[in-house]
Amino acid sequence: MQKRLLRWELIGFAFTGAVGTLLHFVYEWTGGDPLIAAFCAVNESTWEHMKLLFVPFFLFTMVEFIVFAEPLRSFFAAKAASILLGLLAIPVLFYSLGGMFGKTPDWVNIAIFFLADALLYFMSFRLLTRGALRGGAWQLAGFLLLWALAFAFVFFTYRPIRLPLWQDPTNGLYGLAASRAAG
Repeated sequence: MQKRLLRWELIGFAFTGAVGTLLHFVYEWTGGDPLIAAFCAVNESTWEHMKLLFVPFFLFTMVEFIVFAEPLRSFFAAKAASILLGLLAIPVLFYSLGGMFGKTPDWVNIAIFFLADALLYFMSFRLLTRGALRGGAWQLAGFLLLWALAFAFVFFTYRPIRLPLWQDPTNGLYGLAASRAAG
């Protein structure tokens, strides 16, 4: 079971990295389709880069649930804790490195994304193999947190908060307005 889970978590890491990278460009490729904006990066803000990690992770998690739900009774709680680690890693690393060195080059930002991707799947594997966070209350909390995050990423794409996390550093704008100004 552990080998099979490791294989799935490695596939999840690759899927999240590849699809997250692709989603960076899809909004622009569709000519700024407002429906596509819910799932793709609409600007260069840190929030939108966090969405690039969350969306493919969430999709892969739903597929993985079909495969592992019964044997892994800590599934949703482990996945929720893991994505929180990955999502937290992006702004912590981005703002820490930016504070230390000034503007970070694109290759560093890409490395941050893949590091966050690796951290979340490493944590997921560890939590799932240890059976941590078992029990109905943990599962319900994890399930609700995953769906709350999905809602938040969609909602705040269209109604961003006027804080640096949501601000496009290339033009100082927020949400869809930042993408329209760039285009």
